[in-house]
Amino acid sequence: MAFLKEGSALLLEVEKLQMDFGGIRALTDFSLRVFKGQILSVIGPNGAGKTTLINCISGIYRAQSGTIRFASKDLMGMTPNRIARLGIARTFQNIALFRGMTVLDNLLIGQGHHQHYGLLSAALYLGRALREEVKGRDKVEGIIEFLDLQHVRKAPVGSLPYGLQKKVELGRALAMEPKLLLIDEPVSGMNLEETEDMARYILDINEELEMTMILIEHDMGLVMDISHQVAVLNFGVKIADGSPEEISTHPEVIKAYLGEEEV
Repeated sequence: MAFLKEGSALLLEVEKLQMDFGGIRALTDFSLRVFKGQILSVIGPNGAGKTTLINCISGIYRAQSGTIRFASKDLMGMTPNRIARLGIARTFQNIALFRGMTVLDNLLIGQGHHQHYGLLSAALYLGRALREEVKGRDKVEGIIEFLDLQHVRKAPVGSLPYGLQKKVELGRALAMEPKLLLIDEPVSGMNLEETEDMARYILDINEELEMTMILIEHDMGLVMDISHQVAVLNFGVKIADGSPEEISTHPEVIKAYLGEEEV
């Protein structure tokens, strides 16, 4: 898949990131550049440091050294809520939804940080509070339609099949209206049909909503089909970075992760 558009802007830059957990080094001098409009996938064996990377970007972990710059702003030391307000949203490897709430209500939560009104306005449900609530609901209804969730919009999330729950979590992240979307293993535990369905939505989000993404995934078929760029981690060290075609024939990648045959 060809990338980049001429003159694409640099959106995220990670430089020499180091993350330690006691005596274990999860990331070593890790560097990465993500351009606006790109789908960049990060692959590697279990324990390679992939989720640690997006936890650092989203502010859940604080790296010991290095820099993370998003839209020219330094993210190091920022809290997760401040980073979210700058325009970074994420999904989780293990579903983190409010299972007793409906699909609609889960997505509305993603709109929360866009709504700014006082206590009196909220209590009376007038003026700015009413306008922002209506605007947020319209945004969420658009996402429900975009992800084909109309038939379950009023269903409790805990009653839905696993594949639909993963789609709802993706929808909640979209409701935050991010500039960068971090997606952690979106098709883990899915069957072939669900995987193909999720791949289509990821591509639609990238192309129609023009959203930049970092994707963590083990499904090599999915990664090679939809990514513009692939970075490979092994024991916290980046061993390769390039197009899917370059990665699939890279000798270090084949040795460390893909096996003896090319993808």
